[in-house]
Amino acid sequence: MKRLSKVLFVLVVFSMVGCTAAEVNKFLTAASESALTENEVGNGLKEALIKGVTEGADLASTTDGFFKNDLIRIALPEDVQRVEATLRNIGLGSEVDKVIMTINRGAENAAKEAKPIFIAAIKQMTITDAWNILKGQDDAATQYLQRTTTEKLTALFQPHVQESLDQVGATKYYGDLVGRYNSFPTTSRKLDPDLNAYVTQMAINGLFQLVAQEEKAIRENPAERTTALLKRVFAAQDSAGE
Repeated sequence: MKRLSKVLFVLVVFSMVGCTAAEVNKFLTAASESALTENEVGNGLKEALIKGVTEGADLASTTDGFFKNDLIRIALPEDVQRVEATLRNIGLGSEVDKVIMTINRGAENAAKEAKPIFIAAIKQMTITDAWNILKGQDDAATQYLQRTTTEKLTALFQPHVQESLDQVGATKYYGDLVGRYNSFPTTSRKLDPDLNAYVTQMAINGLFQLVAQEEKAIRENPAERTTALLKRVFAAQDSAGE
């Protein structure tokens, strides 16, 4: 009853000062949105993050999700890149290409395992975290995930990466390539045959980049807000920024 009285009062005031119906409606909408509870903000942000993580991980885990995406495609490790031209010049070009393909395939396979790890971290978000994220930059939620999950994600993700690299043959191809290069008498600087740590880090970086893209889309594009709570939380933030 009190809420109805407030609404009627606002309508009377606006009619007296000659506002249009559209302006009245905008005011009432903003007033309703400003009444968001802390739990609604927290749950709305969690929904947004879970949506971003799910879509990002699903995209990355498809065939060519890494390999044909210039944003996250995994190149050779830096020390191997420095000698890539030499490797190709001595007839190892096909082996180089095979390594690049298989390490991306390994990341794509492992990406399937990242989603539940991300979601578990999201569910631990506090109300304070949620408010800071809502009022933060376009990638504030992604930055939060990076701060709070990278260490744990790396530890949990690494075994899946190793399994995937072994499954697609990347471990063998890379080991063979590095072994052949290191065996040349003229090789003064040996290449590191360990591929796991590098691919794990690059795969995680790629996932965070995809999540950041999804977060930005949710913030900027109302069509990406696929639930009523997402629409309400981010519409309130839109109004606050005007």
